[in-house]
Amino acid sequence: MSELANYALKTSVGRIYNEEAPRYRTDFQRDRDRIIHSSAFRRLEYKTQVFINHEGDLFRTRLTHSLEVAQVGRSVASALNLNVDLVEAICLAHDLGHTPFGHTGQDELNQCMLKSNGEGFEHNLQSLRIVDKLEERYALFDGLNLTFETREGILKHCSLSKAKELGNIGERFLQGTRPSLEAQLANVADELAYNYHDVDDGLRANLLDFEDLQEVTLIREQLKLVLAKYPNLNGRRLHKELVRQLINMTIYDLIETTNNNIKIHAISSVDEARVAPLSVKYSDEMSQMQRELKKFLMKNMYRHSKIMQLRFKASNIIRSLFEAYMSDSMLLPEQYQRRIDSDGVNRVVADYISGMTDRYAFRQYNRLFTVESV
Repeated sequence: MSELANYALKTSVGRIYNEEAPRYRTDFQRDRDRIIHSSAFRRLEYKTQVFINHEGDLFRTRLTHSLEVAQVGRSVASALNLNVDLVEAICLAHDLGHTPFGHTGQDELNQCMLKSNGEGFEHNLQSLRIVDKLEERYALFDGLNLTFETREGILKHCSLSKAKELGNIGERFLQGTRPSLEAQLANVADELAYNYHDVDDGLRANLLDFEDLQEVTLIREQLKLVLAKYPNLNGRRLHKELVRQLINMTIYDLIETTNNNIKIHAISSVDEARVAPLSVKYSDEMSQMQRELKKFLMKNMYRHSKIMQLRFKASNIIRSLFEAYMSDSMLLPEQYQRRIDSDGVNRVVADYISGMTDRYAFRQYNRLFTVESV
């Protein structure tokens, strides 16, 4: 591994609760390990992104997505001489607070919370809540007691009103500064993996085809290059080679543009990275092509009739569960009931529902609303 750059984070400013330094690991490696061993991380195996869990075993879950984001993050961090372990920790933790049923579940739970207490629900804040409070693994503290730097990377965005409640972790939103370059990278890696792996899943599910995909400039150009090199390639191999090339060339653009930005902004320290313009990003041309891809996916995949049917079903389940638990908190497990006085019933219900896997949410819905499950 190359020596870390001057603008890379090398050590942590600390944790919420003081602990002895690990003997054979760095602080950021300890963070990564604690995240992997958490209950919230294991539940990601049965939380999906676009498809509902029972739709097929080969579609991506939040767990496989998080692993793929970490792989992209590690590769780019190594090329930029950033702290690979910190990037990996942030990437693995970034979706811990996601609801069942992907963004549909989050959108519905957000609407339920807005109507209930006006605060709404946001999965990045929930991820931070999990690692700071909800995980119960250690004798001396709640949560995972992660470093400031990992927690900062988990919190990608936050309202100013909420930032005021979060102490030092929310200060950058109030001061208008940026997170570390490692945190910036984890954010881009998430978006990169999400877009291309949705293309992959869309092709697998026959929601997308090569003819439609050629509406997108980036895909059309890469498909021509792939077919020029492999003229007889077709079917699954063509599909996989296209996605592989898309990921590679986008990563190359990200590395080269970021390196150039670091030079342009004369960034030579962590503090300078925090006050410089956003540095970890694509070129203007690539950014435009990524926006075109997102627009295409929204129109042709996320709003496909099959996906809309799944979204309707998922929204109904989340809304029904929320209303049931809010109407009678005795329906909640005892460990959640015990937190109502301190946290409020709205937040406790949101904690419970957001922590559910797809199949557990189905099971709880059937227990409450289906006669056959009585």
